[in-house]
Amino acid sequence: MLLYIILGLLIHLVFFASIFDIYFTSPLVHGMTPQFTPLPPPAKRLVLFVADGLRADKLYELDENGNPRAPFIRNIIMHEGSWGISHTRVPTESRPGHVALIAGFYEDVSAVAKGWKENPVEFDSLINETRHTWCWGSPDILAMFAKGASGNHVFAHNYDAYSEDFGAQDVTKLDTWVFDNVKEFFHAARNNQSLFSKLNEDKIVFFLHLLGIDTNGHAHRPSSREYLNNIKIVDEGLKEIVSTLKDFYGNDGKTAFIFTADHGMTDWGSHGAGHPLETCTPFVTWGAGIKYPQKVLAQKFDDTYLQEWKLENWKRQDVNQADVAPLMAALIGVPFPLNSVGTLPVDILNSTDLFKAESMFTNAVQILEQFKVKMAQKKEATLPFLFTPFKFPVIQGLVTLLLTFPPSHFVGYLLLFILGVEVLVLSFFYRYMLTAGLIAFAGWPFITPLWTRAKSTSLSWIFFCLLLAVFPLMPVVGRKPNIFLVVGAGLLVLLLSLFVVTSVLKRKDSFVSEELVLHLLQMLSTVLSMCVVYGTHNSLLKKQGLPLINQVISWIILASSFIMPLLSPLILFDRLFSILVSSMSTYLLLSTGYEALFPLVLSCLMFVWIHMEQETLPQSVVFCKQKVSNIQFTYNTDITQFRDLCLDDIRRAFFLVFFLMTAFFGTGNIASINSFDLASVYCFLTVFSPYMMGALMMWKILIPFALVMCAFEAVQLTTQLSSKSLFLIVINISDIMALHFFFLIKDYGSWLDIGTSISHYVIVMSMTIFLVFLNGLAQMLTTKKLKLCGRPKSHLT
Repeated sequence: MLLYIILGLLIHLVFFASIFDIYFTSPLVHGMTPQFTPLPPPAKRLVLFVADGLRADKLYELDENGNPRAPFIRNIIMHEGSWGISHTRVPTESRPGHVALIAGFYEDVSAVAKGWKENPVEFDSLINETRHTWCWGSPDILAMFAKGASGNHVFAHNYDAYSEDFGAQDVTKLDTWVFDNVKEFFHAARNNQSLFSKLNEDKIVFFLHLLGIDTNGHAHRPSSREYLNNIKIVDEGLKEIVSTLKDFYGNDGKTAFIFTADHGMTDWGSHGAGHPLETCTPFVTWGAGIKYPQKVLAQKFDDTYLQEWKLENWKRQDVNQADVAPLMAALIGVPFPLNSVGTLPVDILNSTDLFKAESMFTNAVQILEQFKVKMAQKKEATLPFLFTPFKFPVIQGLVTLLLTFPPSHFVGYLLLFILGVEVLVLSFFYRYMLTAGLIAFAGWPFITPLWTRAKSTSLSWIFFCLLLAVFPLMPVVGRKPNIFLVVGAGLLVLLLSLFVVTSVLKRKDSFVSEELVLHLLQMLSTVLSMCVVYGTHNSLLKKQGLPLINQVISWIILASSFIMPLLSPLILFDRLFSILVSSMSTYLLLSTGYEALFPLVLSCLMFVWIHMEQETLPQSVVFCKQKVSNIQFTYNTDITQFRDLCLDDIRRAFFLVFFLMTAFFGTGNIASINSFDLASVYCFLTVFSPYMMGALMMWKILIPFALVMCAFEAVQLTTQLSSKSLFLIVINISDIMALHFFFLIKDYGSWLDIGTSISHYVIVMSMTIFLVFLNGLAQMLTTKKLKLCGRPKSHLT
């Protein structure tokens, strides 16, 4: 049996790895010939301003008094240059956005393993093609282009990484640092002949990365006073830098300017997905080689931005984010980045028709070069008879074969099973399908003898099914933070704990004192979690940062949550309740709103599920049908008591998969980066640390899974079914879902469409492997017990 399990795991690992080999290897190719426009360029130098996390609407709209929020940029739009919206692609993160702007291609998906920071493969960029480039800003962004550049012509000036603190009192200093250093740089260059000579050469770029707006957006939301004031500070800084450069170069008219952003931000302060607020970024360009503003009578766009921004009479020229790279290359006369897929926006250029034609031709040849190299590599790596289009010979044949069999009584069960699997599949796309499934679950007692056999338990089942069904209809976590709901969830946990403590005091057991102390410690942990959440929230609102005492308590509570359950008795409900309370203490610290109630309601339903499954067993099925209150997780079930599988066991396995899906999508779409809210980890740390923050959020995700799997352990114990048999049914259901998503994988369309289809398959395939881990975790939490020194052995009475 062990051999088959190992073999099955290996097969699943191979299928899991195959998707990464097919889709998550770098699509970039090398060996192309550099292409550049053979005519003199309009500009000698270019200045690129990237305001990290700046939304287009927040820059272009008028403030509450009807005045421009960014008067300098507004003046550029009306009198000096061209403007529009730069449309980004997912993932709307800093690295992919900057790669699209400077290298001209949408992020290599293999960069996800590097946290969107390091270069997973070498790629060409505008900076690599310049004669000299000077950069100022965040170390995360500057480093990846400095490392990827050949030679020593890139000079990066960055502040310390610890300055990127979401809880800092004033993060606009991240931008003022850049502006001050740039002004000092040009002032010092007047007394440095070597530097002065370099600055007066052609084909040079100045790159200013401005992180303050993004940091303020995460910490305070884009509608906050801090975010909007940061935009004004950036606007004033742009004015000063432009003035400095004009003065340094004697206003020679050979400088081109581009102001844009790497991504936008949602109203709740996150980014990563494809909402228009995340993908619509500002694009303003002026100076050498750029057309002056064009007044128009009417413009046709699918949105209403022009009217909202009072810019309907100024020609709007939108671009795709990757188009900015070839535009910059054409302006200063350097080769187009070799891996660029951007299209040159010629309507923005203020040049001769010949220069436009030559630039467009260069752009087309540069993209064609990539296709030729890619095709050659593909043919070399593939056997000739395998280099053919894929034909779809398989699902239709299977259906035809099934139709040849005569109908029988199992057809109804088969259709019901297929319907259930389809609901699970659809829940990946529409969260409300989980609500529909839970409502259907609520009707289960009415079609079985349960309604007459255990009416009170059935009523509890119906109530908690309907209550849990509300969560998938709620907005995704993080959009509307509400600390009072988090505190309310803590109070409910305390109320339940008081009820349990009361029942413990009524028992005449020799270990009541130990059990009581454990319950009181867990209640204290819950109270501390509530206080830390409330105190941290108020401290951050006052811009006082994360208090050290709150941070220390948070980490202590997190560490103790692994130990506390193992000290509790092994009686089924005692152990499960201890796991719940310990988990809730940590979950409260990681919550920002209604999701704090989710594991509590889910656990209540799990408790009722255990009772319901016990009631479904007829007395004749097992030798001794025990009371749930007397069952221990260490109960040594004799192998002779294991029974054969029945149809109810398939239902139990399906319930488990459905509850796991509910834990997965109940409060958001975990397949999307956009579901993560950095505010969830502010009780533990506020300084940006992607791996630590990611680990904390993954633990938050894991808690509902662990609660469901622990309940499933109890179900297996109370129904006296072999865990291996029931677990194999669960794996088969997961495999059927994985097969479904395998045929839904796309290798065409947008990055979002392709990435979503792959992520769904990976999630389901991972679930099969993940269930093995969860099963081991649940067994450890339910069956292991820490023995304190001097404690007498416990005997079952």
